[in-house]
Amino acid sequence: MCDLRGAAGFGFILFHAATDAVATATDATADTVIDTADWYDAHSSICLSERVMPKQGEIDYLKNIGEDAIQHAVYKPFSDAFCGSYLMEIGAMMTLLPQPPGRLLDLGCGTGWTSCFWAKRGYHVVGQDIAADMIHHAEQNRDRQNLQNLDFVISDYESMDFHDEFDCAVFFDCLHHAVDEVSALRAVYQALRPGGVCITSEPGEGHSKSPDSIKAMQEFGVTERDMPPWLIKRAAQQVGFRRAYTYPHTHGFISWSYRQTPRKGWKRIFNYPVLSSLGLAYTDLVSKHKNGIVLLVK
Repeated sequence: MCDLRGAAGFGFILFHAATDAVATATDATADTVIDTADWYDAHSSICLSERVMPKQGEIDYLKNIGEDAIQHAVYKPFSDAFCGSYLMEIGAMMTLLPQPPGRLLDLGCGTGWTSCFWAKRGYHVVGQDIAADMIHHAEQNRDRQNLQNLDFVISDYESMDFHDEFDCAVFFDCLHHAVDEVSALRAVYQALRPGGVCITSEPGEGHSKSPDSIKAMQEFGVTERDMPPWLIKRAAQQVGFRRAYTYPHTHGFISWSYRQTPRKGWKRIFNYPVLSSLGLAYTDLVSKHKNGIVLLVK
C-alpha cells in the first residue's frame, strides 16, 4: 500500500525539481519571441510531414458533412461533448484580451459561435471565414441573439486587406487549417493597430496524425496541421510582432484537476493532490510550448 506521507514528500521533491529544471528556460522565453532557429530547424519535420490540402475543402466543408453535423456546428459549444473545455478556453482567452470596448477580428469564425461570445463581452466584432455558407449560419446566429455589434466578412485570412483597424484578433481552433501560417499572421499584423494583440488557441504537436484529422483530410479534403506555439512564434517573428507569450491550454488543467473518476493502475498515485500538482507543473511550464495558447503583441 502506498504511504501517503511518503508520496506527498516524493511529489514535493519532484515538483520542485521540475520547476527548477525549466525555470531558466521559461524566464528566458516569457517576454520575447523564441529566437532559437537551430531548435526550430530540428523540429521542422513536424510541418513538412503534414498533408496540406487545397482550400476548396474548407469552402465546401459544410456541404459535405451532413445535416446533423451542421446543426452540431451551429449550436457549439453547447452541442459538443467538450462544452466545458471550450467555455474554459474562451474564458482564458477573454482574460488575456484587452478590456472592451474595442474592435476584435475573429479569424476563421465558422458558424460564428465564438464571435457571438466576443460580441456579448462588449467588443465590436468582425467575424471572418472563407466559406460563404459558414457566414450564412453565422449571420443567423447573430440575428437570433440580436447582436448589433457583430459583422461578418467572407475572405481568406491569408490574404485579407485590413489595415490598422483592430485592437485585437483571435484564432480559435482555425490557424491549423492554414496553408501558410506566415501569410495569415502577416495579414493579421497589418489589420492590427500599433500595440494590438493577437491570441491563438490551436492544436499542437501530433494533431495532424490523430485519427480524426486523418479521417477529415481523407473524407473532406481539408487541411489539418500541427500548429504548436513554437511554430506560431517563429511565423510571428518573421512578420514583425514584437513580443510573444505562451500559456497552457485549459484542458490540461481539466485533465489533472477535474476528473469524474479516479485514475487506475500505476497512475492512481496521481490521485493524491500533491502528486497531481506535478502534472499541473508540467502543463504550466513545459507542455504549453508544444500545445498551448499564444499571445502576440504588435
